[in-house]
Amino acid sequence: MTPTAHHPDGQPLRSDAERNRGRIIAAARTVFGRDGLGASMASVAREAGVGIATLFRHFPGKEDLVAAVFADRMDAYVTAVDEALDDPDPWGGFTGFIEAICAMQAADRGFADVLTMTFPAAEAFEARRAEAYRGFLELITRAKRSGHLRDDFASQDLILVLIANAGVVNFAGEFAPDAWRRFVALLIQSFQAPARGSLPDPPQDDALYKAMRRAGPVGLSTQERPGGA
Repeated sequence: MTPTAHHPDGQPLRSDAERNRGRIIAAARTVFGRDGLGASMASVAREAGVGIATLFRHFPGKEDLVAAVFADRMDAYVTAVDEALDDPDPWGGFTGFIEAICAMQAADRGFADVLTMTFPAAEAFEARRAEAYRGFLELITRAKRSGHLRDDFASQDLILVLIANAGVVNFAGEFAPDAWRRFVALLIQSFQAPARGSLPDPPQDDALYKAMRRAGPVGLSTQERPGGA
């Protein structure tokens, strides 16, 4: 059974309001999947056939809309970690997870962007991301212990993989839709032990967080807000 939708203040939505909310989410999924998260809120409203004021009532900020649109994708992200942890082969689980999440990025340009950004205002959404990240730390430990993953692979490298793969997906687009597969295969081969050469130190966690936060979508611009307010 689909849960009842609510206003930001927690009150249940009227049936017409609930329909509008559903139309907005469906439209945003289309727009973000096609154009990435750089698409404007106004373009989402046009796709949904509602006024910008209606969109703003349901989703006060872009982060709220992103979290609603991609909640199921983030759940799938967590599921991918759980399935990888269930793999009795530590290296197979590790590489399978990398391939799975890069495939998710390739299938949805909007989600390709989501995985390279952070949305502090969407607390439940970010909690799911953190859950997946903790699982990935365990995948790293297991793969290193098995002797298949190079010792200097760092957890921060996952963020770099996602950023780089998002670039391949967004650049190659419809013209070379499978280019990401070769890129990911090259990366996985470079992760294998024994390492061939040494790596520079990984970026600091706080530096990556700031980069992801800076890349994240801002709320409605002044021009997009109802009445310019």
